[in-house]
Amino acid sequence: MIRFLLRRIATMAVTMLIISALVFFIIKLPPGDFLTNQIAELRAQGESASIAKAEFLIRQYGLEKPAWQQYLVWLGVMPGPNGFSGLLQGDWGWSFEYDKPVVDVVGDALWLTLLVNFAVVIFIHLVAIPIAIYSATRQYSIGDYIATFIGYIGLATPSFLLALILLYYMNRWFGISIGGLFDAQYAGQPWTWDKVQSLLSHLVVPTVVIGLGGTAAMIRRMRANLLDELGKQYYVTAKAKGLGPTKALLKYPFRMSLNPFIADIGNLLPQLVSGSVLVSLVLSLPTVGPILLSALKSQDQFLAGFILMFVAVLTVVGMLVSDLLLAWLDPRIRMGGAR
Repeated sequence: MIRFLLRRIATMAVTMLIISALVFFIIKLPPGDFLTNQIAELRAQGESASIAKAEFLIRQYGLEKPAWQQYLVWLGVMPGPNGFSGLLQGDWGWSFEYDKPVVDVVGDALWLTLLVNFAVVIFIHLVAIPIAIYSATRQYSIGDYIATFIGYIGLATPSFLLALILLYYMNRWFGISIGGLFDAQYAGQPWTWDKVQSLLSHLVVPTVVIGLGGTAAMIRRMRANLLDELGKQYYVTAKAKGLGPTKALLKYPFRMSLNPFIADIGNLLPQLVSGSVLVSLVLSLPTVGPILLSALKSQDQFLAGFILMFVAVLTVVGMLVSDLLLAWLDPRIRMGGAR
């Protein structure tokens, strides 16, 4: 296990290095950047003072240097101008669009994003697994048909459209706004128990909206996996030897049917982050999705680069967790190769 972890950590480091290069150079592919585009607009308007500030920032962050040198400075392996130390040393750079450090821009948005996505993951599994088990063990029953119908509706309904519908009818029928993650009076205020309660109450709607599609997909996939496992000989033998139906189901077919979902943990959180951008915009959620969209549109390279690296870290860490869970869940999987 220790050798496996060391190999995986080394692989993760190489993977993150490659991802960082891809992220940086893809962001640099479009001509210009935020500051050069801003300078062009300011020159057209004749604002010399603002032009001088933008040119100062270009020199401060070495944006006049070749792209490969900018990448090494951003990564933190080459000394940067004016004390800029790079990602590896904890310096996330400067957001030119917001005119403040990246750490101040993302701020609470990072952990709020993790909180929303964690709540969505819990919601998906708590809802989908019992329904899938019921549907698979009672195939072609009325409950199975109802679950199948709900699954199709969930897959066919765009999340942002559901968010718009809920916004409209919650305001029309009950006179309340479900946008954001806090009540208006708590915006920008320090954390108190009342603010935490406001967060938890506002967390319900985005969790359901973002998680509906994933719940429907998981119901369909787990039902199919369970039906396949229920027909195998080991399950029939376990029941024939006197093992109770519930215990036999949970100990063997259910565990085996979980394998694809455990393997998908590495992709689940990044998919939720990227797939919830429109929902975050509709519901005014203070997550990193809208910030990333704005940064990419304005070519704010340090801000966009950091958020994409944050999503990449979620991916590689999730893949490591999924491998460890698979080895624990399925005795047929081993950490090392066959001797």
